[in-house]
Amino acid sequence: MTTTTTAGTTALTNIASLVTNDPSLGDGTPIGLIQDAAVVIDGDRVVWVGESSKAPATDNAVDAGGRAVIPGFVDSHSHLVFAGDRTQEFNARMSGRAYSAGGIRTTVAATRAATDTELSANVARYLAEALRQGTTTQETKSGYGLTVEDEARALRIARAHTDEVTYLGAHIVPPDHADDPAAYVALVTGEMLDACAPYARWIDVFCEKGAFDGDQARAILTAGAAKGLHPRVHANQLSYGPGVQLAVELDAASADHCTHLTDADVEALAHSATVATLLPGAEFSTRAAWPDARRLLDAGATVALSTDCNPGSSFTSSMPFCVALAVRDMGMTPDEAVWSATAGGAAALRRQDIGRLTPGARADLALLDAPSHVHLAYRPGVPLVTAVWRAGERVH
Repeated sequence: MTTTTTAGTTALTNIASLVTNDPSLGDGTPIGLIQDAAVVIDGDRVVWVGESSKAPATDNAVDAGGRAVIPGFVDSHSHLVFAGDRTQEFNARMSGRAYSAGGIRTTVAATRAATDTELSANVARYLAEALRQGTTTQETKSGYGLTVEDEARALRIARAHTDEVTYLGAHIVPPDHADDPAAYVALVTGEMLDACAPYARWIDVFCEKGAFDGDQARAILTAGAAKGLHPRVHANQLSYGPGVQLAVELDAASADHCTHLTDADVEALAHSATVATLLPGAEFSTRAAWPDARRLLDAGATVALSTDCNPGSSFTSSMPFCVALAVRDMGMTPDEAVWSATAGGAAALRRQDIGRLTPGARADLALLDAPSHVHLAYRPGVPLVTAVWRAGERVH
């Protein structure tokens, strides 16, 4: 470990328990838990972690007061560029109406009608909301424009707020192409892709009944890859389907939702670099069956947790809430859920610099008003995040 002291170094000391996500540290578990710990930050990086009594001298010190510190949450799946809300739809669904992909059209109309200023303000609002709850890295998608102009502006707006931007022109087939979905696929893989690729890192597709089938999804993702965009897939959310297998075939960074999986799907994920990203907010908000995280973990798959923040099926920006749901209803231990919400999200974005607190990592961390990370599940709904550092700067 680096112990050099330079101008501007800051030590967080008196940490009751520190989640590093490095199994070579602390208790040797996947979360690498260190008791009575300290973290030293220099600029935007972590330069030292260990027992508090062994911390090197620094220019500044912050007393954690016997609280827990975890890596900043990495939310690898959200839909923040939108206008309006779907309160009436949610209220009706809670009275017995099932969720279907068609509800997206309501948000498309509102988003198209909104100004750039209104959309940008919405993205900033939800990012700030997430930051207060410990999220220091946020992926977000287009998908509520579904025209060349509206998809490109959604990505341009998103790019002004985060580096993790995903082109999701293939969210649904819009009403104006309902009679000719092949023409819409041609648009998504042609003119729309050309306009959107400069603003995005990723390409995604909703591979689902009522959205895009396996062949359409393959064509869309392959076209995106040819433009330098790496695949992600909305896979197997509402029914069994080809999404997971397609994600693994194309080396997608993640297959997201993974609610309805065959044994072959689980096996494919377990023997691939594709992360199974689970989105419990969607199941909570639609009263759908929970993804079986235990089945995936026991098979050896890498699992991430994310909010799926969107106005229709998961209108939450709270990663702590998703951690609590995963522990309560998806068979995860508190350690596994916190790892999946931090290091798991980083894996889903193919990032090595975030989701962990080890020397060389970006200094993204959350201070909890609790002695242990377990309290995120133990005290659900309580705002435990009391301070947040992102890239070494205290931002909350």
